Amino acid sequence: MPQLSKRTETFTDSVIRRMTRVSLKYGAVNLSQGFPDFEPPKEILDRLAEVSREDFHQYSITWGAQNFREALAEKQSRLMGRKIDPNSEIVVTCGSTEAMMAAMMTVANPGDKVIVFSPFYENYGADAILSGAEPIYVPLYPPEFGFKADELEAAFRQKPKALILCNPSNPCGKVFTYEELKLIADLAAKYDTFVITDEVYEHIVYAPNRHIYFASLPGMWERTISCSSLSKTYSITGWRLGYIIAPTEIIDVARKVHDFLTVGAAAPLQEAAVTGLRFGDEYYADLAAKYTAKRNLFLKGLDDLRIAHTVPQGAYYILLDISEFGFESDLEFCEVLARDVGVGAVPGSSFFREPVNHLIRLHFAKRDETLYDALNRLEDLRKKIPVRG
Repeated sequence: MPQLSKRTETFTDSVIRRMTRVSLKYGAVNLSQGFPDFEPPKEILDRLAEVSREDFHQYSITWGAQNFREALAEKQSRLMGRKIDPNSEIVVTCGSTEAMMAAMMTVANPGDKVIVFSPFYENYGADAILSGAEPIYVPLYPPEFGFKADELEAAFRQKPKALILCNPSNPCGKVFTYEELKLIADLAAKYDTFVITDEVYEHIVYAPNRHIYFASLPGMWERTISCSSLSKTYSITGWRLGYIIAPTEIIDVARKVHDFLTVGAAAPLQEAAVTGLRFGDEYYADLAAKYTAKRNLFLKGLDDLRIAHTVPQGAYYILLDISEFGFESDLEFCEVLARDVGVGAVPGSSFFREPVNHLIRLHFAKRDETLYDALNRLEDLRKKIPVRG
């Protein structure tokens, strides 16, 4: 038989999704894959029920239904501080996963280099490789997960085509400050580099931190490809509705890539989601308050159990330090944690370029009773997982 493609030789299956399967196998509380166990807003669900009986069952316009793009443009224009044209500066994708892949394929040629901060969401390295590009990793340093300016500029000196910026960041919950973003912007301009942003947690930020859209920085609209989705904002991760916002000349190319990747996002779901896009500012304030309460609940529970952890500035992930248990493999620890303690987590090594094996990721996008269940199980952590070594 002929040889298969070599571009995926270094890939494994998604460790995040694998840990969901492990959680299901052992009946563990799944705090690994980042999706909520509570309902989306009732207004969206009510509209979905109506849509199921209306005429939205065939293809919509490839790059997104007209009313969806108009509602999205109105919302994001208000937030990003510039008028966004729904007809030339938006393409609707099948989730932010496709948005990021389409963005990468829009800018990167085989042999190009792309800067990725570490830790990173596991898709970014794969996106670069599938595009024929080479990732350049720049470390973020705990506990604040800041970067060193000289290390970042050293990466820029390699003439990358793009930098990927996840803000707020998965898995570490980093929210980049204006000063950090301005430094990135100055380097992007100096070295003529695109910036591809992943902003799916844009509305889940904890005071006093605030989210700043990279495209809103002076001179950055022209070189920024803003990717996001509705998944986390409206608790509809299974709907797979994402989007790219960028200047017309970039969107013209991204639409071609999107067309041949997936044709288009689901028409009935776009129609139902328009309801959410038209929510007022109070919805997003309530969302931030809701997640702030969940973060506080979970952090207090971990503190009461004397389990070392990071404090996220945004998103809904926490990294736990498992050094005390002496495991050489964080993947093995997570499997034991699911089997013997009944809590699902993701090994931190899947997010770091560096040899990090002492961190695991949990998330708190769950009902309060689910979080209390997980914390109750973690009470027996040290009894059920003995220290090695």
